[in-house]
Amino acid sequence: MGVVVTFDYNAWVARYPEFAPPRVTPVTAAAYFNEATLYHRNDGGGPVSDIGTQQTLLNMLTAHIAELNAPDPEGAPASPLVGRIGSVSQGSVSTAVAYNASDPEQWFAQTKYGAAYWAASAQFRTFLPVRGFARRRFGLFPWTPY
Repeated sequence: MGVVVTFDYNAWVARYPEFAPPRVTPVTAAAYFNEATLYHRNDGGGPVSDIGTQQTLLNMLTAHIAELNAPDPEGAPASPLVGRIGSVSQGSVSTAVAYNASDPEQWFAQTKYGAAYWAASAQFRTFLPVRGFARRRFGLFPWTPY
């Protein structure tokens, strides 16, 4: 039902030039892609049946992971904060971060790439009915397989 794609660094960095070397090397980007497959199935059994859609979704997710983990464009380490910044104050420097672990959307909403992935993948997160479950029938045996 699903499809399998391989990571193409050149296509990924052409779409997301902000991650070009030295910020993200091809080896590191491939590692981010492999991590993305933990969140989005790429083994041929997922709900995405179009190669282009599968590649686009995984590239978005790879960019999201890169934004969370790669150094910023000036070379400073990635922020250790997790979640959305709820409030900031300047005097005596204070930052409040909100993160609800039971809501997966919040993890994706930390970057524009994750938010784009969440919106684009919504069509694949719907309930799909599975045929073959038992139905209730009245008669000698009330529970018979369909």
